[in-house]
Amino acid sequence: MQPTPLLSVIVPFYNEEESLPLLLDQLYEAMSDKQLQGLFKHPFSFELLMVDDGSTDGSLDFIREKIVQKSELKLVSLQRNFGKTAALSAGFRYAEGEYIVTLDADLQDDPFAIKCLIEKLQEGYDLVSGWKRERNDPLSKTIPSRVFNMTTRLFTGIALHDFNCGLKAYRKKVIQSLDLYGEMHRYIPVLARWNGFGVSEIPVKHNPRRFGKTKFGTSRIFPGLFDFLTVLFITRYLRQPMHFFGMLSLLSFLVGFGISLYVTIGKVFFNEAVVNRPILFLGILLIILAVQFFSIGLLGEMLTRDASRTLHYTVRETMNVQEEKR
Repeated sequence: MQPTPLLSVIVPFYNEEESLPLLLDQLYEAMSDKQLQGLFKHPFSFELLMVDDGSTDGSLDFIREKIVQKSELKLVSLQRNFGKTAALSAGFRYAEGEYIVTLDADLQDDPFAIKCLIEKLQEGYDLVSGWKRERNDPLSKTIPSRVFNMTTRLFTGIALHDFNCGLKAYRKKVIQSLDLYGEMHRYIPVLARWNGFGVSEIPVKHNPRRFGKTKFGTSRIFPGLFDFLTVLFITRYLRQPMHFFGMLSLLSFLVGFGISLYVTIGKVFFNEAVVNRPILFLGILLIILAVQFFSIGLLGEMLTRDASRTLHYTVRETMNVQEEKR
């Protein structure tokens, strides 16, 4: 029986048949670094957890063949292409190491930066994100990325330069606290900070893409925007939704009641006409909205108490992994 690995490296991939052979060579070379091994208690052990996000090329077959030769190599294959968030979530569920590192499979992330990420973690942080200070991507990726990072910094107050870098290192307790869906992999540092974990970043090397084409497209912009709004809400009001909707309800009620009181005083004391006054209908509308906001908040509180985590993906097969422990 193999010992529980100290380090888990999670690599989500989708149609990366040409990149995977070189990536595995680089990963095994990085894992053999004595300086990296010296950061852990001995004997050093690791696992390479490859998460297939529904590849349609030969990527899955290549990993299946390699697993027979390398005991550290493990596979989780999803039923279809669910997206990076689902692939990472699946990897987190099966990872056994006390330290977890994620990186992309397109050879743009540098496996030799893993040592630096772990060193930074051991300074006392719980999550360390890579910062692609010098990017080797087209403008169609770099410009939206800069806007995204600037907006996220502004609204969350977290001083990271690159929230969406695929190269990250975590302590296990961080990934155990995450419940990811949609496109929320981009906001993992935000969710981790909200859960009370220490977050930092270090500059990492970013290589140009050698094979295939980027999976990024304009179709991901709007889902990412909606997930950003979701993150802003859940990091403030998920556990107590009544605090948010109750505030809206109270504000709407006070304004509506004030308008109604103004119209009533005008009618009783100054004999002002009530009919055909748009402001009266506005007051009534605001009072009705107040009741609706209160009802939504109450339902949210009830759902929060009864909510349970559900999987947002389907696993097709696994090889060489233990059953989920989360």
